[in-house]
Formats: sequence, structure tokens, C-alpha cells
Amino acid sequence: MALYAIADLHLSIGENKKMDKFSGWEDYERRIRENWHSIVKPEDTVIIAGDICWAMKLTDTVADFTFLHELPGKKLLMKGNHDYWWSTKKKMDDWLLLNGFDDMSILFNNAFAYGSYAVCGTRGWSYDCPENERNVLLREVGRLETSIQAGLDMGLEPLVFLHYPPVYGDYVCVEIMEVLRKFGIRRVWYGHLHGAARNKAVTGEYEGMTFRLISADYLRFVPQLILPDG
Repeated sequence: MALYAIADLHLSIGENKKMDKFSGWEDYERRIRENWHSIVKPEDTVIIAGDICWAMKLTDTVADFTFLHELPGKKLLMKGNHDYWWSTKKKMDDWLLLNGFDDMSILFNNAFAYGSYAVCGTRGWSYDCPENERNVLLREVGRLETSIQAGLDMGLEPLVFLHYPPVYGDYVCVEIMEVLRKFGIRRVWYGHLHGAARNKAVTGEYEGMTFRLISADYLRFVPQLILPDG
């Protein structure tokens, strides 16, 4: 039983918004499927850290979620900036149950136990947030705190997953970083960055924490191993 993660699948099976036109994204849905099948076992878990698919409404996600359902392993779904279909947790839980997607769960204001660790996280927000988006940022700060606290309440060490990078080049999302410091978080994974933007990604040690970029194109569409079997 192993834990994997990947972000930014940008599935477009239900919407005609393919990513193939971008360099490095050629035939990406086939590559996702083949790479996933080659390493992920049915007993494994994969965190999908946002930008899951281009569907605009929850009812439009069936084709994309069917694609995910046919991949091995349990999937923990997180919100990204392009997941316009995202709704309340109850509505999404009910939708997954109604459509038989019993291998998927929503990570939103909660945490999931995985051995001696807790999978925690939220979307996050941009480091250059304008004043009129500050309420959105503060809501994300609150959701991150809630998720981490849920993991601690289980007596487990939190592993934090975000969609937006909390640090990017010389830029810092101060409010998100304050939460990570407050709870003594040691390991953080994030997505969102593509193309040339990946050159400024912070990967490795930063302020006593280890950061890793897991956007799909950066990983060449291979889920990243987080915790090995056992």
C-alpha cells in the first residue's frame, strides 16, 4: 500500500478543451492512463491536487470521473483554480456516491489518515493576491488550518498538499506560510506551475520545510511516490 500524488491533470474528456496544443502535453490523457497503470496498485492511494478537469458543472464531470474511476487506487480529490465544477463537500460526496465513484473522496476542510500520517490540504491562493481577493485568501488560510488540525486531532503527522505554491521564486504567500510555520509542517507538495513558470518553482529545503512540485507536466504525467509500501 503506497501513497502517490499528482496535480493538474486537466482532463478534457467531457469538455473540448484539450491541452495537447501546449508543449509537453501531447497525448497527455493516454500518457496519464498508461503511466498510472504501470505503477499504481488497487490498494494504493493517489492525491490529485487540483485542476482535475475542465468541466464547468458537477453534472458535466461524468466522463472525466469515469476516466479516473477506471484507474487503479483510491483517489483523494482537491480543488484547483480551474475546477469550476467544485461545489459543497456534501453535494460532491452525494454526486460521487450516486454515480458509483466509490474510489474517490473529497479533501476539503478535513484530513485523511494514512498510516502514521494525515493527508491535509486546500487549494491555497496566489502570493500576489489583490485586495479585492483577500477574503478568498483568508478563507483558504482557514481551510488549511482546519485540515491540519483535523490531522493533528487524529494524533498523526500532517503532510500538506496545496494547489497554489506557497512560495514561488522570491515571492511568498505570507498568510499560507504563517500557517505552515505555526503547525511545524515539515513537508509540502503543490501544483499549478507549468511551462516556463516551473523554472522558479521552489523544490527542496526552504525555511526548514521540504517543498515539491507535482504538476502533471513537471512529473511527465507519472504520479509521484509520497510514501512507499508499508
